[in-house]
Amino acid sequence: MPTITTPRNRRTFLKLSVGAAAATASAVAAPLSFAQAPASAPKTAAPRSLRIGNQKGYLNVLKGRGTLEKRLAPLNVSVSWTEFAAGPVQLEALNVGSIDFGDVGEAPPIFAQAAGAPLVYVAATVPRPQSEAVLVPPGSPIRSVADLKGKKIALNRGSNVHYFLVKLLRQHGLQYADVNVAFLAPADARAAFERASIDAWVIWDPFFAAAQKSLGARVLADASGVVGNRGYYFSSQSYAAKNPDVIRIVIEEIEKVDQWGSRNKDPLSSELAQLWGLPKAVVDVVVARQQFGTERITRAILGEQQLIADAFLDLGLIPKHVDVLRAGPLDLA
Repeated sequence: MPTITTPRNRRTFLKLSVGAAAATASAVAAPLSFAQAPASAPKTAAPRSLRIGNQKGYLNVLKGRGTLEKRLAPLNVSVSWTEFAAGPVQLEALNVGSIDFGDVGEAPPIFAQAAGAPLVYVAATVPRPQSEAVLVPPGSPIRSVADLKGKKIALNRGSNVHYFLVKLLRQHGLQYADVNVAFLAPADARAAFERASIDAWVIWDPFFAAAQKSLGARVLADASGVVGNRGYYFSSQSYAAKNPDVIRIVIEEIEKVDQWGSRNKDPLSSELAQLWGLPKAVVDVVVARQQFGTERITRAILGEQQLIADAFLDLGLIPKHVDVLRAGPLDLA
């Protein structure tokens, strides 16, 4: 990584991110241009590395197949993988120089940018609103979003579901301050949900589907008509600038998995079930509501991110205005 986190910056990020999992992150740059990057390198190319951080998601397929490693071998690039529970943890790892590339939801980069560490968006998924939801226990008296007023709701701070809850409440005449938010990582939130020590849980797949299948959780509302719930692929500014060929190949391989998965949902479900260690019946639910596709970063997409940043500033969730484009966008449509 090109920068070293100062104690002051680290304290700032710890206030923004989830517990010990987050600490510093990023001035979100707009994408570099990867279109003209060379596809191969001579055998004498200097060795390089690509350290990928991923969540429990579709990058697991790329990891499991080993196709990326084969594609990058002629470039003399070695690949390593680290799995994280949520986006804020990945961005901390990027900022301290532990990873070079990762996948994340909508909100974590905003918290990251507010804390000042450099990262760059390199691609986005299509919107996936059905893949996150507010869940309540099967016997809960809560029947509408309006019924959440005064209730205790668990979510992973700084994650994609954070913005979803903010927008959902507003659509139904409630304010963020009208509910009691408990910041819990997915595993802790599930345990609290099972103990009935929370009234609702805002969560994403595959944790969402697992709670439906194994706990009988009832969907109060998903993100349809509320937020897009895009995923983003990111790198550090320095890594992307020095290795545009590597980044381009990673995105190409991700898109290949996306396109294959959209045409082969049952085989994809079987593959993910094995990789995730979940019953296929759970993964079938995840895949059935998944939207497939990888997109280049555009001004319109970064405009979506700006709306999130502005909403978080209004709520006092970030300490200063964030300009998502401020790092000097390149090659934006």
